[in-house]
Amino acid sequence: MEAEWTEEAIQRITTENTTLKQRVRRLTADTRTLDERLKAARSNLRFQDRRLADLEAQLAEPGPAT
Repeated sequence: MEAEWTEEAIQRITTENTTLKQRVRRLTADTRTLDERLKAARSNLRFQDRRLADLEAQLAEPGPAT
């Protein structure tokens, strides 16, 4: 199927393509940022879990006799 493209159609498609490429770049950057934040949150959670376990162990230890 052969189609003739008008200058207006070519310009519209080019503009849309540019817009979509910019959106892909922005979404890729957003994904990278969210991935870094997720990794940091997971690391923070692991630290908090260890801290909680330490505190629970301290509570379970018998205290000095008075």
